[in-house]
Amino acid sequence: MRRSSDKGNSCDPGHGRELGQVQISGSLLARNTLLNLIGQALPLLVGVVTIPLVVHGLGTERFGLLSLAWVILGYFTIFDLGLGRAATKYVSEALGKGENDQVPEIIWTAVTFQAALGFLGALVLFGITDLLVERVLNIPPELLGEAKDTFHLLALSIPLVLISSSFSGVLEATQRFDLLNAVRIPSSILTFILPLVGLYLGFGLPGIVVLILLARLGTLITFVWMDFRIVPDLRGPSPSLARFSSLFAFGGWVMISSIVGPFLVYLDRFLIGSLLTMGAVAYYTAPYEMVTRLWIVSASLSMTLFPAFSALEGVKDRERLSIFFARSIKYVFLITGTSIVLIIVYAEKILQIWLGSDFAAESTSAVQVLAIGVLINSLAHTPFALLQGAGRPDLPAKFHLIELPIYVVMAWILIGEFGIAGAAGAWTFRVALDTVLLFIVSLKFYHISPSLLAEEGMKRAIIGLVIFAGIAYVLREVAYALPISVQSLLLTGFLGLSTWIGWNFVIDDSDRKTVYKMADLRKILERIS
Repeated sequence: MRRSSDKGNSCDPGHGRELGQVQISGSLLARNTLLNLIGQALPLLVGVVTIPLVVHGLGTERFGLLSLAWVILGYFTIFDLGLGRAATKYVSEALGKGENDQVPEIIWTAVTFQAALGFLGALVLFGITDLLVERVLNIPPELLGEAKDTFHLLALSIPLVLISSSFSGVLEATQRFDLLNAVRIPSSILTFILPLVGLYLGFGLPGIVVLILLARLGTLITFVWMDFRIVPDLRGPSPSLARFSSLFAFGGWVMISSIVGPFLVYLDRFLIGSLLTMGAVAYYTAPYEMVTRLWIVSASLSMTLFPAFSALEGVKDRERLSIFFARSIKYVFLITGTSIVLIIVYAEKILQIWLGSDFAAESTSAVQVLAIGVLINSLAHTPFALLQGAGRPDLPAKFHLIELPIYVVMAWILIGEFGIAGAAGAWTFRVALDTVLLFIVSLKFYHISPSLLAEEGMKRAIIGLVIFAGIAYVLREVAYALPISVQSLLLTGFLGLSTWIGWNFVIDDSDRKTVYKMADLRKILERIS
């Protein structure tokens, strides 16, 4: 977002400063994507270190229960009715058009209804807790009481999560991802650290959930304070019933994705818990959390692209929209694909070092299949952001409804036959289908030629990644019997050579300029200092 002075680029939200019209540029998207990447990578590193300690401290059964508890909380965000996403879109459009006076009404309308719906969601979760714990989930008898207390406390988080989505959406729409990540980084890190703090203090699962609940409350308060500084007019609540109808018209389709989406993402864990054991849930969930963290690249980019696509669609700038779309696909493929190849090739060794020999024996095949799915699904984030940002949230929602019955049947059969590896296979097939559908409609509805992807270097990217995968596999086989130190040295040299080749022969001058802008640490530090 272009400001009138250098002071406007600092991390200080700027009490009383007028909002300017959002100006979308490649350098802005590059900088904000890097900020989002840092914001997701730092908590990821903390999680890599702390998850094994949490698994050890809680035990596999309690860790599996905690994992399912967070899944249930995520699913209850359906009570948002898509209002958080809708608020971000319409604030982005308003700022893109220079209609800044519309922002307070949009936000307070969303927040008012989210508060009411959040309390309704909390009551529903309270009401069905006994059914979930005693009949739906295969929870050991000695954990029944702890499970009930945990779900009751999680219910209190629902209003906080819903309301936070709109207030954080103001920062997204104004392209203030520096401020957004200044809050989200410590908040996400606390999600991993607080279970260890609770274990140290002798708390059970309910006590750990209380600590995380308090952290979420602090996060919401911080978002509200920042928004009031950036948009002073927000201090005067101004909800509108007429505005709600327009928000809901968009958010209703987002809500359908929110209802079906978590079910598609987390169904496998519930089926594993029902058909297999809570231990199997842990053997699947911990590696799943590891490999799906590679979404940080595509998620960081799509988080930036969603308000950008909304603003560009608001002023009908389809040319820049298409170019940002094509280049984003290439960047995600190259960056995520390289990591995915290494995980597939070295999955067993990674699991053995990180979680131990039991996980290496039980989870290697599942991780390799999931890794393929993560790469495919990473590519889907950009067309998904385009369709929602440009005003067609109905299409992803309809695709989810099509995929649901297919996935349920496939997951049930494959988990029963192949265990957690079957769960990984069903999930990967589902995300592949989703990705194909999203690309087809994005290219069609926004008149993006497939040849544009090739013109922006996608063909070179595919060839480069295939060669990289082949050499990585050969290197593993050749170096298998060598000492670890020699293997590490060879792998480091291979990665260095691959980086040099990619920099000089796979990407083009425009890509290199973008990287230089992303790597301008002085400007990055100025925004977060």
